Amino acid sequence: MGVMEIIGGILLIITCILIIVLVSMQESKSDGLSAMTGASDSYLGKNSGRTFDAMLKRFTKYAAIVFFVLTIVVNAIAVFF
Repeated sequence: MGVMEIIGGILLIITCILIIVLVSMQESKSDGLSAMTGASDSYLGKNSGRTFDAMLKRFTKYAAIVFFVLTIVVNAIAVFF
């Protein structure tokens, strides 16, 4: 096991922990009875791209992309070196 594999493994673990934390911080999708009242037409519904939850979703998406790319890179390093 080379140094690059160890560094890649550590980066994968850090990325996994980051994804777990980001997903845990997000609100659940179940609205319950408030979904029937049409609350999505509120100010927060129109500006949902600027809320904290939207920011968490965006960071989760980026962290998942980094995780998949990093997994492929670490696997390529393990195979070719």
